[in-house]
Amino acid sequence: MQDLAQQVAALRPELVNAEATVGEMAWVWGKDRADQGGTWRRRLWSEGGRLAGWGWAFLPYQVMRSDGQPLEITTALLSWQVHPDVRHLLDDILDWYDAEARDVDRRVTVRAADDDALRRLAAHGYQADGPAAGDDGFWTQFNRRELRDLPEPALPAGFSFLTAEQVSPEAAAQAHRDAWHPSSFTDQGMRGVRETWPYRPGLHVLVRAPGGTLAAATIMWLDEANRTAEFEPVGTHQGYRRLGLARSLLRYGMRRAAAAGATEMLVACLGAPARNAARALYYDAGFREFTRELPHIKPGTARRAG
Repeated sequence: MQDLAQQVAALRPELVNAEATVGEMAWVWGKDRADQGGTWRRRLWSEGGRLAGWGWAFLPYQVMRSDGQPLEITTALLSWQVHPDVRHLLDDILDWYDAEARDVDRRVTVRAADDDALRRLAAHGYQADGPAAGDDGFWTQFNRRELRDLPEPALPAGFSFLTAEQVSPEAAAQAHRDAWHPSSFTDQGMRGVRETWPYRPGLHVLVRAPGGTLAAATIMWLDEANRTAEFEPVGTHQGYRRLGLARSLLRYGMRRAAAAGATEMLVACLGAPARNAARALYYDAGFREFTRELPHIKPGTARRAG
């Protein structure tokens, strides 16, 4: 599946779906397969002896968060990708998704540049999800910048950079929970991330505060075939924000990605105008929007009947 993502990125990068990049798949697979894998459904389609498309359905599930409260997801989500030469496979993927999700609401996203996919979604009964795609929705945009003219990172006095080679998986997992509280991320999830290609501990960088707390962290996923690297995720401890740590972490990370062979950096963020904090951070770091996703939904049979 990641190999197909690399192929599409080389041929038509604007068609690589939000959940289908090399880094995004690695992050989701690594952190969630132990806890949520039982609710996943996947299917691969081949043509001419090669993988030509795939679907990854995330069915409703419930997990516990770090605040002790359950997180319950009641809708299904489809992640998918097809090779640009066989666009018709999306029809088969959508039929398969309907069968797997059955009567729950089905969500799927598509890149704004993918006119063919938009037509196929409409033909299968999907419609634009107005609230999700609005000015205060939760749609994402994909950003990129060339890895040149990289400014020097500078941390406040007493703070220092580390890599995952210098911290335990448990400490790295706690850094993520501190940044994304309340979070369902587990120590087991971090161990899964570290076991997933193309994870490199030297491209998992963190900031340590004077007292030893891990105050910010990010993982970079290197796609050697396309000479790109993707930030996923990026987070700052809620007690150490507004100190410029994330900006310095991005600069430090991009320098390490360039040293590893990347010539371009990628990162996704919320794109809605009302949710511009992350976008402002990435724009400050030299990123610019490359493409955005368009959320779609197909109501389940129970809601249609009501």
